Amino acid sequence: MACRIGELVLDCRDPELLARFWCEVLDFVVLDREDDGSVEIGTREGFGGPQPTIILSRCDEPEPAKPRLHIDLNATDRDQDAELERLLALGARPADVGQTGDEQWHVLADPEGNEFCLLRARLDPI
Repeated sequence: MACRIGELVLDCRDPELLARFWCEVLDFVVLDREDDGSVEIGTREGFGGPQPTIILSRCDEPEPAKPRLHIDLNATDRDQDAELERLLALGARPADVGQTGDEQWHVLADPEGNEFCLLRARLDPI
């Protein structure tokens, strides 16, 4: 039996802001709010469902160093260019990590600067 990713945890200054952003991006919902300000988001099936949940953990001073983990996204119902437009309209912004311009993906950052990539391949919705 192999392990399975159940949750991803992202330290952030404003969990509510990032919850709104990532819920719109991923079609997730807020599953839980903790007294410490943390917010858990995920699919409507909740924890243990088809995708890992994301815990946005309140941290007044997230580590300034580049995180060692980022999220890769694949559009499900539109092409990469249309999804890029949608993500930018939601508040994502282009991020430069040294790419050449010939990549088949776009590097973006969420409203707090957490980098993620939009890949070219489309996936079937869950």
